[in-house]
Amino acid sequence: MTLETLANDIAAAAESDAKALIADAKAEAKQLLADAEAKASTLREQAQQRAEKEAEQIARETVASARQSNQKDVLIARRKVLDATLEAARSHIADPGMKGRAALLKSLLASSKKLAKGKFVIRPVEVDRAAISKEAGDRKVGESVDGLGGFVLEAEDGSVSFDMRFDNMLERAWSNQLAAVNETLFG
Repeated sequence: MTLETLANDIAAAAESDAKALIADAKAEAKQLLADAEAKASTLREQAQQRAEKEAEQIARETVASARQSNQKDVLIARRKVLDATLEAARSHIADPGMKGRAALLKSLLASSKKLAKGKFVIRPVEVDRAAISKEAGDRKVGESVDGLGGFVLEAEDGSVSFDMRFDNMLERAWSNQLAAVNETLFG
C-alpha cells in the first residue's frame, strides 16, 4: 500500500464520515424542525382556544351588561311616566273647575260631621274656601292650609286633627293603586 492509496482511503473514509455526519445532522435538524412545528401548532391551537373562550366570555358579559343597561333605562322611563301621571292627577285635582269638586267637598264635610263631634274648626285649602264656607254650617272656618283642595278638620284646642285634603287622599289612593296604575300603563 502506498502512501497515496492510504491517503485516498483516509480521505474517502473522512468524506464518508462527513457525509454520514451531515446526513445525521440534516435528519436531526429535520426532526427538530418537525418537533418545533408540532409544538408551535399545539401552542397556536391552545392560544386560539383561549382567545375564543375569552371572546365568548366578553360577548356574554357585554350582552348581560347591555341587557342590564336596557332594563335600567326602561325602569327610569317607567318612573318618569309614573311621575308624570301623578303630576297630571295633581294638576287635575288642583283645578278649581274640576268636575264634581263641589259634590266631593259636600261629601267630605258630611263625613267630617260624623267623624268629629264637638267644636272643630275647618281649615280649608284657599281654592275651596268659598265652597267650604258656604257648606260649613255651624262650624267655624279658620285659616287656610296648603294643598290641592279640601280641608283639615282641627279641634279648637288643637289636640286632634283630621286631614281631609285632596293631597292626602291622592297619596293614599296612589299608594294603594300603584300596581293597578302600572298594569294600566305598562301592561
